[in-house]
Amino acid sequence: MSQMKVLVVGGGGREHALAWKIGQSPRVETVYVAPGNAGTAIDAVNVPIPATDIPALIDFAKTESIDLTVVGPEAPLVAGIVDQMNDAGLRVFGPSAAAAELEGSKVFCKNLLHSADIPTADYRTFRDAGDATRYIKDRYSEPGDSVSVVVKADGLAAGKGVIVCSTREEALDAIDRIAGRREFGEAGKELIIEERLTGQEASVLAITDGETIVTLPAAQDHKPAHDGDTGPNTGGMGAYCPTPIVDEALMAKVESDVLVPIVHAMKRARRPFKGVLYAGLMLTPAGPKVLEFNVRFGDPECQPLLMRLQSDLVDVIEAAVDGRLGEIEDLKWDPRPSICVVMASEGYPGDYEKGRPISGLEQAAELEDVKVFHAGTDVVDGQVVNTGGRVLGVTAVGDSISKAKLQAYTAVKHIRWQGAWCRKDISDKALRHSGA
Repeated sequence: MSQMKVLVVGGGGREHALAWKIGQSPRVETVYVAPGNAGTAIDAVNVPIPATDIPALIDFAKTESIDLTVVGPEAPLVAGIVDQMNDAGLRVFGPSAAAAELEGSKVFCKNLLHSADIPTADYRTFRDAGDATRYIKDRYSEPGDSVSVVVKADGLAAGKGVIVCSTREEALDAIDRIAGRREFGEAGKELIIEERLTGQEASVLAITDGETIVTLPAAQDHKPAHDGDTGPNTGGMGAYCPTPIVDEALMAKVESDVLVPIVHAMKRARRPFKGVLYAGLMLTPAGPKVLEFNVRFGDPECQPLLMRLQSDLVDVIEAAVDGRLGEIEDLKWDPRPSICVVMASEGYPGDYEKGRPISGLEQAAELEDVKVFHAGTDVVDGQVVNTGGRVLGVTAVGDSISKAKLQAYTAVKHIRWQGAWCRKDISDKALRHSGA
């Protein structure tokens, strides 16, 4: 059996998890990660090329005779890395730029959901701050009025361009931040104001080749920064898998009402979708509704998902690339649940200090059924330091949700750096739901 060289594009926790899992395939000889982090330097070979430097990534893939490239983050996908690599004769896993607009433009996504009759929140789109401001002031005429809306930047904003508003003033400030002050840059050239849905959130990821859909176990992310789902939105402070709030009947409904229709809608729009389809859902009293679609593995959902995956990930990815996903047998999963707790830098999701030395990683790694996935780290003078807001994804499996949580937080206690913090309640929703 020929030994493959695989390139993983990206440098976060998701990419560390992908490199770690891909490296377990008996078919893989070497995994490269561009640009990687301090953790991928242990489990793979780092390449100092930014994830958005597509020409340099293509040159590297050609020079090193890379057999397969797996793209982790959304930015290079939206920028067209898959199209450009395909044009260069390279095999790559991910959607085309046209298909990646499903995540790259929330306006495009909402309009497609509406036209395909896929359940989602009612919404309005706006091209400038003035029109959006007048809309809010017309609907809520008195200062101090309570509102129930979500204001979203159209483009990519690293998970932070979604602002949940409870008062008229919060809504007006969100509009100003997104479309006035352009806090999220070009992502704010258009914005959406939509009704605020209530219920529990869940993430359902699927791998598709545009024809066949392989649905992965449901996970639950924790977007708000602080315990009890309070504070500003983040890229995700932790996740667990599977989530008991999505049973077999609900998963079947998500597949029939959300995943199948969106794959067909993308095909009708002449944007056939290949890659990872991530449905962010709100489980409302009226049934599941789509909050957003992402076009890649979630971060941090990828970490607990891949901790449980026992099948060869490379087989699945190659089948999706080649359009033969229907040949893949049912995936095998560790029956035990897994939990990922994100450890973050002081100040995140706002400004934070970088370069602070991290200790205790070796002790955490020695714990049974624990893997510490690196996200925002680097090695400076032989010492692992923080370089990002979300720094580590401490991930564990256990015989129950409560045992997995205990193991993950036991590992967290070993790890220290100045200002390190995390949520303390990752997976508590599952414990309340099932008493596991």
